[in-house]
Amino acid sequence: MPVKAIESLKEFQDLLNGEQPFIVDFWATWCGPCRVISPVFEKLSDDAANEGIAFYKVDVDTQEEISQEVGIRAMPTFIIFHKGNKVNELVGANPAGLTNLVSEAGKLL
Repeated sequence: MPVKAIESLKEFQDLLNGEQPFIVDFWATWCGPCRVISPVFEKLSDDAANEGIAFYKVDVDTQEEISQEVGIRAMPTFIIFHKGNKVNELVGANPAGLTNLVSEAGKLL
């Protein structure tokens, strides 16, 4: 499943109210580590083993309301959400940690 950009606070809130677990990559265009880890996030989203998990990106500069609501302080930050709750997060460009986070999201299916 391709990574989709969240374009509004309402869209984010609608996702939170859903049943499907999803992971959000909070990133910024000027963030070097964000650009390094982004292909890893994309690859994980395309892996058939992760079917059922939704993958999203939020540009913290264009979607400040979402970033503030979630409390983002560093980029990149990856957060698992499920049924309105924040399940876990990973701060930083850590490929192994991101793979583990995605595996954790898969256990929510």
